[in-house]
Amino acid sequence: MALSVGIVGLPNVGKSTVFNALTAGKAEAANYPFCTIDPNVGVVPVPDDRLKRIEKHVKTQKIIPAIVEIVDIAGLVKGASTGEGLGNKFLANIRETNAILMMVRCFDDPNVIHVAGSVDPMRDIEIIELELALSDVETVEKRLKKASGLAKTGNKASIVEAALAEKVFNQLQNGKPARALPLSDDDRKTVSTWGLMTSKPVLYCCNVGEGDLPAGNAWSDAVKARAQTEGAGVVILCGKVEAELAELAPEDRAELLSSYGLTEPALASLARECYRLLGLQSYFTAGEKEVRAWTIKKGATGPEAAGVIHTDFEKGFIRAQVYSLADLEQHGSEAAIKAAGKLRIEGKEYVVQDGDIMHFLFNV
Repeated sequence: MALSVGIVGLPNVGKSTVFNALTAGKAEAANYPFCTIDPNVGVVPVPDDRLKRIEKHVKTQKIIPAIVEIVDIAGLVKGASTGEGLGNKFLANIRETNAILMMVRCFDDPNVIHVAGSVDPMRDIEIIELELALSDVETVEKRLKKASGLAKTGNKASIVEAALAEKVFNQLQNGKPARALPLSDDDRKTVSTWGLMTSKPVLYCCNVGEGDLPAGNAWSDAVKARAQTEGAGVVILCGKVEAELAELAPEDRAELLSSYGLTEPALASLARECYRLLGLQSYFTAGEKEVRAWTIKKGATGPEAAGVIHTDFEKGFIRAQVYSLADLEQHGSEAAIKAAGKLRIEGKEYVVQDGDIMHFLFNV
């Protein structure tokens, strides 16, 4: 499974600059609203040093990391849900993503005009949340009408769905996100199938000035406090610095990072936070042809993990051979792990652990 993240934000918050940096693009964002006319999609590797560590002991032709698909969506404005600016066309693009990366401006620059006339990340977040909620209202209203109609016939499932839809509808009407509504696990699972933007996990991305790295400033502190109450993620970055890093070869980035008190580019922390928010983890396959990372949900069983490679692997799953990176680093090779009795044979009930190195046996 590829992780898909949609970057949203008001115009001129540095959204496209960060997108270009993350995807190693060189284009500069224009200094006016609606500069992104079509959503840009970039596929970027998830930084994971375990791949290189595996390669030291498993000679291979190539390394294939897990990927994040990043979608740069045009700047929203107040009234987007009713067609202002570029309107619903771009709100619809967010529905296709797994999570929302909400870019908020936490820097002051007289040369970059803020669409609302002043820097206020909390106000910006409220505008975005409201527009997403109002857009979701339409989706839920249709579902409510249909379920209510069927409920009148006495259909039990429709009676339950209508009650749930009404609860979500009222939440959205008040401009509040669906994810903030207290629901049972079953109800939340049902709502997750409705394609609502406000039910997606949010990662706040605070774009600060160069002088505010790495800790941020009062504006980003306010966003952090909000995120903590919501259980959302927060990443602090500087779009200008990320753009500079993108221009450098990987081996030349350490010095620039160090000068700002950073240890890694923003993509690494963004990917990590997205994985945490969505409950994801990686396992690895390792052989002569490739060493590869695969993304799965935490709690996935052996057959489910195998299904990420190919659906036939899940259907015909027999067993998995499993070992850890620690075993590989201790013994030096898969053959030595096997000789030491550390190569585990796991069946259909096995819950895959983060960082497992696996081979699957299957029969189609």
